[in-house]
Amino acid sequence: MSDTARLHPRAGRVAEPGDLVDVPHLVSAYYTGKPDVSQAGQRVGFGTSGHRGSSLKLAFNEDHVVAMSQAICEYRAERGIDGPLYLARDTHALSEPALLSALEVFAANGVRVRLDSRDGYTPTPAVSHAILTHNRGRTSGLADGVVVTPSHNPPQDGGFKYNPPSGGPAGTDVTKVIEDRANALLESGLKEVRRVTVARARAAETTEGYDYVGTYVGDLPNVVDLDAIRAAGVRIGADPLGGASVAYWDEIASRHGLDLTVVNPRVDPTWRFMTLDWDGKIRMDCSSPYAMASLIEQRSAYQVATGNDADADRHGIVTPDGGLMNPNHYLAVAIDYLYRNRPDWAADAAVGKTLVSSSMIDRVAADLGRRLMEVPVGFKWFVDGLVGGSVGFGGEESAGASFLRRDGSVWTTDKDGIILCLLASEIIAVTGKSPSERYAELTERFGAPAYARIDAPASREEKAVLAKLSAEQVTASELAGDPITAVLSKAPGNDAAIGGVKIVTESGWLAARPSGTEDVYKLYAESFKGQDHLAQLQKEGQALVSSALKS
Repeated sequence: MSDTARLHPRAGRVAEPGDLVDVPHLVSAYYTGKPDVSQAGQRVGFGTSGHRGSSLKLAFNEDHVVAMSQAICEYRAERGIDGPLYLARDTHALSEPALLSALEVFAANGVRVRLDSRDGYTPTPAVSHAILTHNRGRTSGLADGVVVTPSHNPPQDGGFKYNPPSGGPAGTDVTKVIEDRANALLESGLKEVRRVTVARARAAETTEGYDYVGTYVGDLPNVVDLDAIRAAGVRIGADPLGGASVAYWDEIASRHGLDLTVVNPRVDPTWRFMTLDWDGKIRMDCSSPYAMASLIEQRSAYQVATGNDADADRHGIVTPDGGLMNPNHYLAVAIDYLYRNRPDWAADAAVGKTLVSSSMIDRVAADLGRRLMEVPVGFKWFVDGLVGGSVGFGGEESAGASFLRRDGSVWTTDKDGIILCLLASEIIAVTGKSPSERYAELTERFGAPAYARIDAPASREEKAVLAKLSAEQVTASELAGDPITAVLSKAPGNDAAIGGVKIVTESGWLAARPSGTEDVYKLYAESFKGQDHLAQLQKEGQALVSSALKS
């Protein structure tokens, strides 16, 4: 969420007809729009979670999808990845046509594709789970996957992300290869793209069905204590926010006998039932109190109410006593609970966090006696640790996280909003306290931080400057009245470049980094001295960034 001074007058109110995307126009533009690869905004570009854009802006069109799909086929062949490719989509309007375009290319290239056998929508974590389930114990015939989703982005956007055999988001060493090849294919007029009709692709021997829902939901007791939730009779409300988790929550309730109500089972590509986000846009951001306003109003009806974004890789936790929890607060609670209630996890399993997540996590990890692994923004940095069990929990400040199975082995290596929502019910069942009550206990022990993020306009050129900012360029010795104890351009957990800078003092910190998908930079700040000190950090941080961008 951005600065409340720029809050839209209808933020938190249900969308009106004028807010809705014209779906036929959007889909038509997907097929008829021809991107100009000489324009940066019309090229294939992978951010932290794949390529995203709108067909209306020539940023996500059929040409992009078939080029990326052909590039993935070639990448697989070069790397010897010859197992099945798990292909799935969320509920965005462009996801269905993009999935079919990709299938046409995969089939023409002889790739064995596994589609949802129920012809439904599939959350990102279910794809990660499917890849890892197939690959467990294998050294050959490894699987990978593609999820057609722009995550929580507005209805007019499309997205396409590739998960290699590790099951998690592809690193830049992978995405750069795919991105470069896709753009080369676009530049050559797609002459080297192999493709068959959708009818032939569906009928191909290489196109198979896979029960994503049944396999994932059936395995859930191995990662969350559903027996405890059922025995305690925790009353749960789950809102898919019109996204891919809708069928999953219904099956979780029926298969595992939980007192769980699917609050809103509607799927509509306009998302007309959503309340507007802080800036007046429809955005399925389950960490935003404005996007989650309808569920927050119903909080007294449930012991815990939860929300997921369109591909269910994020979570939102609503309690009767606390409303919508700040994502950082819930991450700290989840970490504190899990490491005290998973006796089969390795004693040296680290706590993983992104460097713009709350320092409350640092204090919780220290109290647990656990190593803290602080990494740049992007869930890909947790993949190897989760696979090997050296990281028990990996979390991002933007309400994305995953954790190990109860026996200490890997569950997913991509963010899983479903298990984080279910964990809130386990916490209630086992401790008798809500997650917000648990967080209040943490603040009594460690202090109550004030945290906020501001989005400020920045051109592509300015974002490039910020991404390359070095620690040496920050010459100040003091920040918001406190001595600076560290200036970081690389993450302490893995020495990887931040793509920005983080400045730390004893009582607070700030970090600035460019957005991977929008023409803004993000300024994060946190203070253990209160809101006034936070405001001072933000003011000085913006001045520091402005100075750096001008130099």
